[in-house]
Amino acid sequence: MAAHRTAGGGAAGAAGAPGPLLAPGRRVHDGLVVDRRLGEGAFAEVYRVRHHVLGWQALKLFKNVASLGATFSRLDEARILSTLGHPSIIRVFDAGTVDTAEGVRGYFTMEYVAGGSLERLVESHAGAVPVDRVAAVLRQAADGLAVAHGRRPPVVHRDLSLANVLLAYDESGPRVKVSDFGLAKETDPATRAASAQGTVAYMPPEVLIRGRDYSSAGDVWALGTIVYCLLTNAYPYGAGDPARSFSAARFEDPLRPPSAFNDGVGPELDRLVADMLRVDPAARPPMREVAARAPYATDPPHPAPPAPAEPAAPAEPEPEPPDELVRAAMALSRVPGRLADAADQLEEVLGRHPRLRERHLTRLDTWRRGVVA
Repeated sequence: MAAHRTAGGGAAGAAGAPGPLLAPGRRVHDGLVVDRRLGEGAFAEVYRVRHHVLGWQALKLFKNVASLGATFSRLDEARILSTLGHPSIIRVFDAGTVDTAEGVRGYFTMEYVAGGSLERLVESHAGAVPVDRVAAVLRQAADGLAVAHGRRPPVVHRDLSLANVLLAYDESGPRVKVSDFGLAKETDPATRAASAQGTVAYMPPEVLIRGRDYSSAGDVWALGTIVYCLLTNAYPYGAGDPARSFSAARFEDPLRPPSAFNDGVGPELDRLVADMLRVDPAARPPMREVAARAPYATDPPHPAPPAPAEPAAPAEPEPEPPDELVRAAMALSRVPGRLADAADQLEEVLGRHPRLRERHLTRLDTWRRGVVA
């Protein structure tokens, strides 16, 4: 499900620069070394880096800045994130400047999430995601965003999408991580609104039509769009149709409830998604209410490995490269003191190759709990 972006600085995207600004092995400072570039967006490149004490981190490096003052202005994202302490919001560790091939650039380091985005979750299920898992995503994301909206003045994200909500795995199981606050702004104390930015498919009608007044209700709409996509593999109000995405007329059509596409969606979740996608922003529930109303279900259990069809296992086929990477992670897990590194390695493989997720998710969860399986 492609979405049109009007502005932003997301990490994922097609490479448009001739080469990375930081080379592998480059030392950012005494405790931080570049491993490789993960991707780039309009405003920034993202690298995997290793901290000598904290292990793997992600480093966001800003590009194409005109002055040192502009560099520090870009670091507003890090400042905002550093004030939002919640397990469902990406944590920031450090910020500063570094010399690159193109001159001095600002950067900040944050949690490294190898599991990938909700886009990959959709891919791994080849369509609609199980309802229990969607309910957990909704509850965790809404709970984290409610903290941002509860600030005085409120902090609005303005660019929520499947691509910038990440999925990590820790000792408690799947954990949502809202990321890419590059467009986040503290709202005007008087109007509680910020300028209109973001990705068109997730943009609320009041912003798409008037081009202004992005408020906390806009984030509620965007999260409702994410949940609708996860449940139906389609955008609400025809937003996935490029010919209609900018049309105000599409909001005149009644919203088809998620249950019309997915029999597993119950009336409670149907009503909540419909309320989040009210055309009138004043009619949408605040994010704290969304979190409270999200149907409670324990995060779905990881599926058990399939039972063998016969007592004698057939000869294994020639392993594909992703399977070799899994084998390498398993070997690393048996090295004393390297279980956490093995878990990071396995999580990255599952993020890159969603088809392997069901087979190895239980093993990853066990490793995160500190048990070699």
